[in-house]
Amino acid sequence: MSQAASTKASNNCEPLKKLIREVPDFPKPGILFYDITTLLKDKLGLATLIDALAEHYIGKEVDLVLGMEARGFIFAPALAYRLNAGFVPVRKPGKLPAATAKYDYALEYGTNTLEIHKDAIQAGQRVLILDDLLATGGTAEATAKLARSLGAEIAGLGFVVELDFLKGRDKLKQYDVFSLLHYDK
Repeated sequence: MSQAASTKASNNCEPLKKLIREVPDFPKPGILFYDITTLLKDKLGLATLIDALAEHYIGKEVDLVLGMEARGFIFAPALAYRLNAGFVPVRKPGKLPAATAKYDYALEYGTNTLEIHKDAIQAGQRVLILDDLLATGGTAEATAKLARSLGAEIAGLGFVVELDFLKGRDKLKQYDVFSLLHYDK
């Protein structure tokens, strides 16, 4: 899909911002939290969101859509269905029942770990990584590294919301990154 078509899909979603609740001082003072639960409960809003994501990725040869815990689980299965692809959950430690591969990564204050079943991806499969939010880019970068460690080719990274001022996209320059909604503050 061309950059113009990609921009068109994103621009058609600007009205969705009206469905996202802004919660000041959550989870701590000074943070403005963009709450997507109000978007999720709006049937037209949710359908518009999934349709716009599908519009961007149809024709990009996606075998699997990886959704990160927890809100990536909301969007990834619906998009996988629309793309005729499989869905793979990427979870926090101890949540998956079979043998897992894991990736530890640094956060601003501490570390985190992601896990995926070792047999979830076959070498050469094209995966799309999908989450609700691109902030600093750490979780998306870790998920891409985890998927690549299993032999995946990264078809792209998709997000519902991108907080542009946090510059998370800078960590993901080697990938095709697409976000539907952008916030400057």
